Amino acid sequence: MVEPRIVVLGAGPAGAATAIGLRRLGYTVTVVSEWRRFAAVEGVSQRVLEGLRHAGLGGALSQAAMPATRQVHWNGQHLQMNQEFLLDRQRFDQALREDLQRAGVSVVEGRVREVVQGGGHHVRLDDGQVLSADFLVEARGRQAPLAADRLRGPETVSLLNVWQGSPGAPASAVESLEDGWAWMARLEDGRCYWQVTQDAAGLPGKAGLAAYCVALRGRSALVAELFDDQALIPAQVHARSSTAILAGECVGQDWIRVGDAAMAVDPLSGNGIFQSLSSALQAPVVINTLLRRPERAELARQFHQQRVEQLFSRFARIGRDFYAQEQSRVGQPFWARRQGWPDAQPLHEAPDWQAVRVERRPVLRDGLVDAVEVVVTADQPLGVWHLQGVELAPVVRQIRSERPVEAVLSGLAGEQQRRVRRWLREQGLAWFEITKR
Repeated sequence: MVEPRIVVLGAGPAGAATAIGLRRLGYTVTVVSEWRRFAAVEGVSQRVLEGLRHAGLGGALSQAAMPATRQVHWNGQHLQMNQEFLLDRQRFDQALREDLQRAGVSVVEGRVREVVQGGGHHVRLDDGQVLSADFLVEARGRQAPLAADRLRGPETVSLLNVWQGSPGAPASAVESLEDGWAWMARLEDGRCYWQVTQDAAGLPGKAGLAAYCVALRGRSALVAELFDDQALIPAQVHARSSTAILAGECVGQDWIRVGDAAMAVDPLSGNGIFQSLSSALQAPVVINTLLRRPERAELARQFHQQRVEQLFSRFARIGRDFYAQEQSRVGQPFWARRQGWPDAQPLHEAPDWQAVRVERRPVLRDGLVDAVEVVVTADQPLGVWHLQGVELAPVVRQIRSERPVEAVLSGLAGEQQRRVRRWLREQGLAWFEITKR
């Protein structure tokens, strides 16, 4: 069998995680990488760090993550929150490339000019080089071309300001504003980052953005607390879209979208790196199935598409609920547009044991997408296969058949039994029903 040529466009977390996952499955992979055009920093949680390690990107973490204290000004309250970790994206991006090279992935530096399809994919770079691929991974984030059937949230833009201030302990903060919200961070060496997120319409022209941002910072007590007087001097501004976007079709026979190229969320919805990894970690197995088991191609496409769409809905509702917490801004246009989008459906559905059902759905098993029986619940519409190593479908089937719960769970080890029993209660199976059976 001829070894398929796989090209990944983009060396951010999603592209890197996909490429390393494919290498683990034995594929030869080439990543096309273009350097970020501006300095940036991101605040991430411990969960994101664990996800990066799981993806084989531990080297990037060791070079770029620093703990920082975090303050929150929201809904009229001033809170000292748990620490977050600050990622210096320039150092982080360099370390991602080093992780790729250590994994045996070929990295080509260059900007993609066009991608031509016909007898595979032909990627033309600005320097004239052409890379041919049998399978293409689109991981260029928001720069990736979008399909006509994309779904967009309220049009949103983020203005990032960067300047050099006085050294000090790393710190970050977030605050709500009348017509948007701001996130800010100070690194130990004094580099300062302040980003305001607002409606895309109504902003001043490019020449007036720096002064506009200074005026916003000048009205913030939090800015005065976190930064020195340099914060009141116009700084370099980078404008970028923060509109929530679901790309539409995210996987075909010989291509796939991952990370922000598949779905990009409003920055208030949660950390972008986490959602990027969520789709990228499953992609290698989906690709492996498309290439090695074409009879399961439709199942593989269904798996990826459904999970991308489900993730998008989840993150969009998380963002909606964060916006809705800011009750002091109710009725103001920026907040009103986001406090009801994408819908009124709750983030978590109420448990209902009568609605729990067993269905055959796609899952990841032994490096391939396969179809198995899973348990579909109100809060897990794509289904749950295992819990603590226990397949849940047989458990639910036996309880539905009126077999005593104690008998159903009797063969499980102590911790497995406790976890499954707790899960049954969480699905709405009343405690008295569990104990009486």
